[in-house]
Amino acid sequence: MTQHTPTQTAAVDTNNIVDTEHHDQPPEVKLASFPKRLIILMLVYILASVSGLITDAVNKESALFCVLTLMMVVAVFGRQKAALYLLRAYAVVQLLLYCALPVIMYDPDNLVAGPTLFQVGKYYVEVADWVIYTVLIALGLWQLWVGFSPRVKRCFVRKVNMNLIN
Repeated sequence: MTQHTPTQTAAVDTNNIVDTEHHDQPPEVKLASFPKRLIILMLVYILASVSGLITDAVNKESALFCVLTLMMVVAVFGRQKAALYLLRAYAVVQLLLYCALPVIMYDPDNLVAGPTLFQVGKYYVEVADWVIYTVLIALGLWQLWVGFSPRVKRCFVRKVNMNLIN
């Protein structure tokens, strides 16, 4: 067995050889798999947007918001770096709105006393307002946790591009 000096080892190292035949192809990017929490959050966004689009009380603003949410979901599944920033901004704004909702809804002149009544099919469910606010704030905190977790950040890479012209 022969001994190689460091200069001889660098000369025979085949791992760093540049392939000159395929120089026009971009290098492959190793993509991390999607975390389950991100997939679940995207399914929640899809269900909320689709249900918002098929309801009878759709106005232009809510339909636009639902379509934009679906476009964000497509960008997230396309691993766009801008989608990560949009996902984070979306989570922060929603949490702020959920936290401000009790203040916004409290109107002493038009205060309805008693629990909120939900109709689910044939069944009516009475839920106290504090339960609704708690569930919404917990949902907002969960969205924030998903959006800012390191495992979700690893899914998005700068080199992935859905530009069709290039």
